Amino acid sequence: MGRITLSGVRAYGRHGVFPHERESAAPFDLDVSIDADLTAPAASDELAETVDYGALHRRLVSIVAETSFALLERLAAALIDAIFEDPRVLSAEVTVAKPGILDGATPAVTLSRSRDP
Repeated sequence: MGRITLSGVRAYGRHGVFPHERESAAPFDLDVSIDADLTAPAASDELAETVDYGALHRRLVSIVAETSFALLERLAAALIDAIFEDPRVLSAEVTVAKPGILDGATPAVTLSRSRDP
């Protein structure tokens, strides 16, 4: 078992309960942890045998930019759904933060999921 982590991903999207939050793109910060069996890629040194974190990064940023949800919970669910499109992912955690919207405070939502055995 191993863990792949993407920390401090900055993406821009139009998410929020209020109409003014969807008028222009705002920053969202993502932290992602993925548990997978990394034995094969550790031995082979082949990208095809692991979760490609570059491709995953592009996919997550695209979801933030191309969707629009009222709640951070829904956005986090869409992101974790995308992570689980790779069958090698055994479990994952995603945190979505919307920085600086509450007088400088940053609300965040974290969702975790494990693949059913």
